Amino acid sequence: MSQRPTVVLTGNDLTVEDIVAIGIGDKQVAIDAAALERCRASRIFLEEEVAAKRVIYGVNTSFGPMCNKIISDNEIEALQVNLIRSHAAGLGEPIKDYIAIAMLAVRLNTLAKGYSGVRLELLDFMARMINRRVAPYVPECGSVGASGDLIHLAHLALAVIGEGQVFYDGRLRDAAEVYAELDIIPMRLAFKEGIALMNGTSAMTALAAFALFGAKKLLNIACVTGAFSLEIFGGIDDAFDEDLHRVKPHPGQLMVAETIRHLYRGSRNITLRKDMHERIRGQQTDGLVFETSINVQDVYSIRCTPQVLAPVAEAIEMARRTVETEANSSNDNPIIIPEQKKIIHGGNFHGQSIGFNMDMLCMAIATLCNLSERRINKLLDKNLNEGLPEFLIPGTVGLTMGFMGAQYLATSTTAENRQLAGPVSTNSISCNASNQDVVSMGTVAARKAFRSISNAKHVVTLEVLAQLQAFSFRNSERLGLATGRIYRILREQFEVYDNERIFHQDLVKFRKLLFSSQIFDDLSVYWRTEGL
Repeated sequence: MSQRPTVVLTGNDLTVEDIVAIGIGDKQVAIDAAALERCRASRIFLEEEVAAKRVIYGVNTSFGPMCNKIISDNEIEALQVNLIRSHAAGLGEPIKDYIAIAMLAVRLNTLAKGYSGVRLELLDFMARMINRRVAPYVPECGSVGASGDLIHLAHLALAVIGEGQVFYDGRLRDAAEVYAELDIIPMRLAFKEGIALMNGTSAMTALAAFALFGAKKLLNIACVTGAFSLEIFGGIDDAFDEDLHRVKPHPGQLMVAETIRHLYRGSRNITLRKDMHERIRGQQTDGLVFETSINVQDVYSIRCTPQVLAPVAEAIEMARRTVETEANSSNDNPIIIPEQKKIIHGGNFHGQSIGFNMDMLCMAIATLCNLSERRINKLLDKNLNEGLPEFLIPGTVGLTMGFMGAQYLATSTTAENRQLAGPVSTNSISCNASNQDVVSMGTVAARKAFRSISNAKHVVTLEVLAQLQAFSFRNSERLGLATGRIYRILREQFEVYDNERIFHQDLVKFRKLLFSSQIFDDLSVYWRTEGL
């Protein structure tokens, strides 16, 4: 088995793609030597301050509103374990094991920045957990996302000290049993290390990274389905004209329009505005008004694709910047800066930035679903689909149903995503004896975004299947250079739906093809000259 590529954690440059790759096991981790030196200096300074009898929150004080209770030196290690056990109080389905691994990686990266005062032994232990794929058992419900992901990260910390359960080789087992099998001695935490593991945003950040990874692929596929719609219906070219979008230069709009132009370049299906005038005038009859059968403009779900997807693209990009900033930040409390001889008490653990951006991402994905669902409806409704068979039925209409039943999947899931688009980061509820009187609900927002992305994959999968079915009736031989290449890749796995199979089977197959492969990771490969 070949060695996996290594992400060297510096605390400064972890990307969304890195987080996902570490989580799913495509990459392993190592810790940068300079980062280790920073961490060593931070720990030495903290030890000096403890020895000097400084009062430091969470080190020799209790927590939250009990911070005025000072703990004796001989109990400050027990304090950390008590914090973990008491806050490992989540419920619900376990977060996916690969996301739990990503949480470990994000937490390790922020500790590696060198401002948390933990020992190098803890960093090494976390790296070994990641590389041996020992995933903490983390229930999905519990965090308010204010003093960090306290509940979620307490469960993570529980695994570090060898208590509770972990996922290993796909099975949920007692942590002590797994460590004994792997000949690993669990960590015995020193002062500050329990709160350093828990007091941060690593759970919401890891969830957000996976949501964003899926959102980017959804956006790429939405550009392809936008181009496919033009090809199927003979859409008019000038709605994607570069000069049109330059006079309304939203970055996302410019990007989407340019992408779709690249995709359909060379198509013989696209209607050119310059050729329409003579055709329309050729249908002229006597009288003050005559009606043409030629579309003068396409419906909004085709014509306005760049304008509708513009804020989607921009929301994804903004969320990416926020998530990567958070993943490379010190979101602990207190923060230890040895070179300035400072121990600073503050609120870097607060997750409002992630919460806000995940709510925004939910709005973006609901918008993408709206567009996809309306195009599905246009393909299936005989009054709208411009001559395609009713419900895209290839056989006897009425005896067979084509895509009739499958449309309900898109309709219901789009409705669900509209509901998920409601913000939660504005729903602060004071807790912790009103010490945490303004909270972010960032982890709830990230979980909501992750679910919204999963739902959207259902809708877009159905749209792709419907479009491939439509191409079986017309226009596939006249596709553009890039749309043609993509169509031929998908066509290899596609069979016309003729009621001889259970529709669910096609959906499962294509959902995996679209979202678990690299087909849509980089659309530019389909139009670059060397690839055509």
